[in-house]
Amino acid sequence: MKTKVIKHMLLLLIIMGFGITEAAAFSLDNKLELPQEKPMKKYGEDSVNCVINISLYREFYKQWKASDYTSASVKDILKSWRWVFNNCPLGSENTYVDGAKIMQYRIENEKDEAVKQKLIDTLMMVYDQRIEYFPNHYKTGQPQEGSILGRKGIDLYTYAPDRYEDTYNTLKRAVELDGDATDGSVLIYYFRSVIKMARKSKVDSTEIVEAYAKVMDILDNNIKGLEARGDKRWVEIYKNYKGNIDATFEPFATCEDLVKIFKKKFQANTEDIDLLTKITNMLDKRDCTDDPLYLNASRRLHELQPSPESAYLVGRLLLKDQKYSEALTYLEEATKSDNVGRAHNSYKLLAEVNRALKNYPRARQMAYKAIELDPNDGAPYITIGDLYASSAKECGDNEFTSRVAYWAAIDKYQRAKQVDPSITETANRRIADYSVYFPSLETIFFYDYKEGDTYTIECWFTETTTIRASR
Repeated sequence: MKTKVIKHMLLLLIIMGFGITEAAAFSLDNKLELPQEKPMKKYGEDSVNCVINISLYREFYKQWKASDYTSASVKDILKSWRWVFNNCPLGSENTYVDGAKIMQYRIENEKDEAVKQKLIDTLMMVYDQRIEYFPNHYKTGQPQEGSILGRKGIDLYTYAPDRYEDTYNTLKRAVELDGDATDGSVLIYYFRSVIKMARKSKVDSTEIVEAYAKVMDILDNNIKGLEARGDKRWVEIYKNYKGNIDATFEPFATCEDLVKIFKKKFQANTEDIDLLTKITNMLDKRDCTDDPLYLNASRRLHELQPSPESAYLVGRLLLKDQKYSEALTYLEEATKSDNVGRAHNSYKLLAEVNRALKNYPRARQMAYKAIELDPNDGAPYITIGDLYASSAKECGDNEFTSRVAYWAAIDKYQRAKQVDPSITETANRRIADYSVYFPSLETIFFYDYKEGDTYTIECWFTETTTIRASR
């Protein structure tokens, strides 16, 4: 009874309003020559009934929403909503927003499996029709197919787990369309769908790794943007998304698995720069750099696309493998990087390489280059101190002069912790180790010096220091 009263009242109001509108439209149509194919009308062929049914279902929908989507009024919505859906698809985008909510509710409360499957099909149809008739966002005017497909894919994953191929294709397309604008929850479900496809042998296991790299890049880009805007709340939300995906990826993240996945790809195509980049990035991100595949892929990438960055990567690996002579060329090229931090690290590694090759003057020179780029890093001073200490015996031929280089070494360790407090423990340990090698008071006196005097060391290096005795 209530429905009939509402319907009659709305009908009177709408006929009064639309009578004028339709008459005006008729008059205008007589004056203009319309094209052969008329565009679909917003309210369909029966505009009066369209508006009546939109108003009816929306009224009942508001009641249902006010009950936190629990009241029985959801049943009163269906007839008028279905009429709008079928007869005036352009009438309102709310038809699809509300329709998805209605179908989700019915699916979750339906006991009959056959009926549930039909409701799932209807829900998918709601999303498809929304894309067809409302492809752009009503506020921004920007395409919204990607975001709608994302919602569709999540619902398909949730309600129809056996339709995993459809889910995968839907979510993959959503991510392709939206890129960095993809919602974090869509990324989570997309990644899960990739894993399910791999487990069902529908895609190669390498796609898991590729999908992981893609979604993590999107999340990282979003986090950077949110941090730049100072949006701490959403930064934490996106970090939680990352944690969720990391936990899902964990069973596939062992170095053994990653190497196994990528090794065949690498051997089959050593010319694919994108593949080589994926291999090196992923193995580096998961700390799987000990396997020869990482070095081989890095070297090949540098051959195909040489850059200071790729040179640094190869040089660091060669240094780790104690292939010092080979590492030199790569690390020298890496110092040309526009990235100051990367250039700084390259000089530090060059200092270590030259030290291993016993080229102490060059090693010291590289350490000072690193200091020029970052005066607040104490590590290069530690390296210089180590150079002095390891060559002390070569700087003299008696009990006094063969020990003076330790003074200079201690000076560098002291300087290291002055500029970089984080390195204090390392510096203090070396100071304690090498101070015992200072000449004794008797030796200092014997060579006609006294403690506290200034002394200039003349060796492969020249340093002015202070005479100190061992204790």
